[in-house]
Amino acid sequence: MPNERRLVHVVDDDEGVRRSLDFLLSNSGYEVHRWDKAEAFLKGANKMRPACALLDIRMPGIDGLDLQQQMQEHGFNFPVIILSGHGDIAMAVKAMQAGAVDFLQKPADRRIVLDAVEAAFATIADREALCNREQWARTQLGHLTLREQEVLDGLACGYPNKTIAYDLGISARTVEVYRANAIEKLGVNSFADALRIAFAAGLGSERNWLKVHTLIVHRDHK
Repeated sequence: MPNERRLVHVVDDDEGVRRSLDFLLSNSGYEVHRWDKAEAFLKGANKMRPACALLDIRMPGIDGLDLQQQMQEHGFNFPVIILSGHGDIAMAVKAMQAGAVDFLQKPADRRIVLDAVEAAFATIADREALCNREQWARTQLGHLTLREQEVLDGLACGYPNKTIAYDLGISARTVEVYRANAIEKLGVNSFADALRIAFAAGLGSERNWLKVHTLIVHRDHK
């Protein structure tokens, strides 16, 4: 729905905080869903609708840090803002290291809250742009054969031709042929441009390469 208001989840066991944030955000044009427990949020929130989540760092049962982790495990791809008390700075920093976009000390100034929420929604737009770029890149890879994709993946990992050849059980010359084919089919002018597409599509992970292929890559084959 084009006119749908942006959704903010407030998860805090303090009713006063929930009501205060609801009043502020609702009057600023947001839709607000209030949750008094992390467990209720995990069970009841719609993970498919884009939203921002304000999480109290200290709650009975599942606290803010645990909830942040469980959100990731349960597929809640929401930007998180942590609400912390004055004695919780170390915990708030830990939440930031785990991916929270901001933390606010309670009681937080009205303008600071609104700015933080606006910044959180900006990260959603950035993620959507990144997702669209990844989707386009994956579509481009569809022009390649599976073997050409494998070779491009190995090249994106930084392996030389003979290392890729060893691991795939083909010749180094054949790797060169697949590389040339990939550049041509992707419609780019250089190997560097082909690599950019590969990286955008998620190729180039040595860990994934070693999971898929049975032979172990040895750097001394360079």
